[in-house]
Amino acid sequence: MNLTLASLTQDQICTLAALGFGGTLARSALKVAILDAMSAIAGGAGGGAVLAPLLDEPARAAVLTDIDGTLAPIVERPDDAAVPAPARAALERLIGVFGLVGCVSGRRAAEARRLVGIDGIAYAGNHGLELLLPGESEPQLDPSLLGRERQAADFLADHGGEAGAGADLRVEDKGPIQALHWRGAADEKAAEARAHEIAAEAGRAGLEPHWGRKVLELRPVGGGGKDSAVSALLGTDGYATAVYAGDDRTDLDAFRRLRYLHESGELDAAVCVGVTSAEGPREIAEEADLEVEGPDGWVRILESLAG
Repeated sequence: MNLTLASLTQDQICTLAALGFGGTLARSALKVAILDAMSAIAGGAGGGAVLAPLLDEPARAAVLTDIDGTLAPIVERPDDAAVPAPARAALERLIGVFGLVGCVSGRRAAEARRLVGIDGIAYAGNHGLELLLPGESEPQLDPSLLGRERQAADFLADHGGEAGAGADLRVEDKGPIQALHWRGAADEKAAEARAHEIAAEAGRAGLEPHWGRKVLELRPVGGGGKDSAVSALLGTDGYATAVYAGDDRTDLDAFRRLRYLHESGELDAAVCVGVTSAEGPREIAEEADLEVEGPDGWVRILESLAG
């Protein structure tokens, strides 16, 4: 039987691999098919090549992703967000194929798990202040926060509770992080201006303001960050390669940490995937190794990695 890579569809390759037929040919062909699919999604031959190192030894590879704006479309109110079924199915198929599958989110870790709906992956919540590993019922809190868990909430309480009163800012209580949203406000420019005033006041009070897509987050100084989340997740085992996908400014911290881990020799390869949109920061595309349009583009990459 004369088999060539070009003559096989991906379904045929998977069937051959499942039957144990074709050996190295089937495995090589499957990798080529996956890379070809990813190249088409990313709009060029370079897309598959960038992600190729993850497929060389998937048991030592980590697939990490932001949630809102990356797996799930951005919505006016965070409580209305939903991870589409294809995204959830793609993540589930990655379990057992790659050494680590994890979500890194600004949401609380337990809320991130509830939203994604998969127990068998890791979650870094509150931008790395919480870590919830597979099989654990309660998240681990960053030890640096001990005694400062309510610092941001107390600041808002001291400033009238609803700090954005009169400016239509919505306060989201995330424990150690307090988020102020103005998406959908009657006057978004006025609400954003008030958010800048609050950020300045919070900075003088010893908090760290962090900006996202129509949201201001107030955090205790020195804790968390998606860079810390990435380090914590990758530090759980000996991973050689990793990919991280994100769409917002806070994801740039994760990009930069992955690059540092690669440049320092702790990772053989690191890939940063920018999930772009009309309102996303331009730095996401500028700093990404690979760019896809919207959550659908990233989910298609995940589906291809799952084979």
